[in-house]
Amino acid sequence: MSDLHAVEGNVRRQWLLEGLDCANCAMKIENKVKRIEGVSACSVNFALKTMTLETAASDAEAASAEAQKAVHSLEPHVKLKEIKAGGLRGQTKAAAPGEAAADAHASAGHPAEGHAHRAGEDHPHGHGHSRAHDHAHDHGHGGESMRGTVLRLVIGAVLGAAALLLPLGGWAELLLYIAAYLTAGGDVLLTAGRNIVRGQVFDENFLMALATLGAFAIGEYPEGVAVMLFYQVGELFQGMAVNRSRRSITALMDIRPEYAWLKNGEELSRISPEEAAVGDRIVVKPGEKVPLDGTVLEGSAMMDTSALTGESVPRAAGPGSEVLSGFINRNGVITVQVAREFGESAVSRILELVQNASSQKAKTENFITRFARKYTPAVVIAALLLAVVPPLLIEGAEFADWIYRALVFLVISCPCALVVSIPLGFFGGIGAASRSGILIKGGNYLEALNDAKIIVFDKTGTLTKGQFKVTGIYPSAGTAEEELLRLAAYAESHSGHPIAESIRAAYGRDIPAGAVADYNELSGYGISATVEGRAVLAGNARLMQREGIAVPAAASAGTVVHIAAGEDYAGHLIIADELKPDSLQAVQALKKLGIRKTVMLTGDAAAVAEEVGRQLGIDEVRAELLPQHKVEAVAALEKEKGRREKIVFIGDGINDTPVLARADVGIAMGGLGSDAAIEAADIVIMTDEPSKLATAIGIAGRTRRIVWQNIIFALGVKALFLLLGAFGIATMWEAVFSDVGVTVLAVLNSIRALQVPKSL
Repeated sequence: MSDLHAVEGNVRRQWLLEGLDCANCAMKIENKVKRIEGVSACSVNFALKTMTLETAASDAEAASAEAQKAVHSLEPHVKLKEIKAGGLRGQTKAAAPGEAAADAHASAGHPAEGHAHRAGEDHPHGHGHSRAHDHAHDHGHGGESMRGTVLRLVIGAVLGAAALLLPLGGWAELLLYIAAYLTAGGDVLLTAGRNIVRGQVFDENFLMALATLGAFAIGEYPEGVAVMLFYQVGELFQGMAVNRSRRSITALMDIRPEYAWLKNGEELSRISPEEAAVGDRIVVKPGEKVPLDGTVLEGSAMMDTSALTGESVPRAAGPGSEVLSGFINRNGVITVQVAREFGESAVSRILELVQNASSQKAKTENFITRFARKYTPAVVIAALLLAVVPPLLIEGAEFADWIYRALVFLVISCPCALVVSIPLGFFGGIGAASRSGILIKGGNYLEALNDAKIIVFDKTGTLTKGQFKVTGIYPSAGTAEEELLRLAAYAESHSGHPIAESIRAAYGRDIPAGAVADYNELSGYGISATVEGRAVLAGNARLMQREGIAVPAAASAGTVVHIAAGEDYAGHLIIADELKPDSLQAVQALKKLGIRKTVMLTGDAAAVAEEVGRQLGIDEVRAELLPQHKVEAVAALEKEKGRREKIVFIGDGINDTPVLARADVGIAMGGLGSDAAIEAADIVIMTDEPSKLATAIGIAGRTRRIVWQNIIFALGVKALFLLLGAFGIATMWEAVFSDVGVTVLAVLNSIRALQVPKSL
């Protein structure tokens, strides 16, 4: 259930890979670095252009150096910048022309070493994984502009048209075709040559170079030039599509505040959020983002929390209110006392989770990676056999014809559409979830939601508000109501449990400091304490039974707190907890989505639990459970599920950490400000609404559909054109469309995953 947080004894480091514009290259880098001795985990994020490396502490320097060498050996034009604590902040404003505007809101990192993260760069003038762009990097330029690329392709097209239309013939015609070809595709030839020298043969550069040079070899000069031009134009459009997707993803991360107004007396100074310390006072003006988590000291305002929670309704903030970094001040001026350093703030944690999400790859992604490694060499071998075998076996077959068919076969074989679009699809789904206030720690968890068939709920704080009120006081004979409430409040005086707080609130008076002694919390039972010299017990019926004290039946449904003074039963209190407004909607929506079974596990009394379960229509209720019993209950449910079915547990993430870990997918409620929730869970619902679970499952289903649409479309088109090419029906024009055109369409389809489904 880890997300790439460094485990004890391990070190995690991260680099920005400037100039990484090829998804296939990202895959090669990740595969090579993973094999380096001392590397325990490596993830290259094509969408954000980052490489995250986890190593044993003793191997950190050597493994990191080897990893950087591996990147340079595979992609010499890629520049590595290590992302330290605080990110690459300060460099973004002076970025090179080819660097992204998205850098302006790049994220700062976690303060611990290796925990820095940054929103990915995006090259508005880049060309996807076009070799034109890479070639420009190789020569030290800041990336070739789109205008320059278009001009070069126009010149190539004019030269090619001149060679085709002018009555030249002979060497003059050939030289003009060669000039057109080199103008349009010289960079492809250079990159293919360099990759072959480095042992990286099977990529799109090699395939295109081989196919077009083969066309020249068999005298098809116009087709060789035209196919290279078409390929480069397609690459240009593909790069635009990828960059659009990247911009959409990085726009989701536009929650990072750029500055804070530090208040010193009556003076305000503008500082970076990283420079603020706990206890500092900052001023937030209308229209500005709250830069750090803290408590409002002065002023009041309406806060737009949509960037963090996905909620459109603003919430009021006044003196004493907690505000979180990433909130936007809609009106009013407020003074906030900083509660957490920026690296520990809500916005940093959210950015870290979203950016790291792609490190946990879904099974579909891993399958495509393995498939691509075997698929391209297999097709190259098939093309070689297609060129050689039929002319030897079929009477009258000509080598030139079958070589041309083999060249068409080669062009079609590139798996770019799959390698580029599928990771973007999953990352888009994770982005859509984050816009809805749902943080998903990886594509594997997003995919797992599609197989969720058993949903297990905690009760208090998950389906109910967890805001208790004393609704009934039932003393035994000889005890006054006020005395019963006083004994209960004294006994619960040191407890932080919501039930204890409700009892003290109902009592409403100060409790003398020396009145309570020998305080002891009994896990799963209640509290024992000495109140003014008398032994007092406050807890559930099990506690009374354990001490041999008889208890009557509860007067009404609700959480019952029994009180005993000495060895005598003093009475009981009824504590009521309200259902959340969307709990019923949540359970109903899950059943519409095909959830086979809903279960509620609670430590509360059976009568209360059964009533909640009845109101919500939950299939199975298990009550009066201790924490270890909840784990046992989930283990028992494991035996009921099918081979591919998943169990999802949704709880508060603090008391239910063992159950979150035991379930296939652990979901924590109310993650904002809860360290335990973020660490323990695979998914965090930031808005505290159980209905968001149905939203998450809906997004998972939509993402899976888009990913499989891309897989079926890409493989289907390629299979069709491979057959047409083998039978001599498809020309290189169709072959290039089946490669580049399909990739562009698949990437554009992946962008749809960023949209949140309107209906489930």
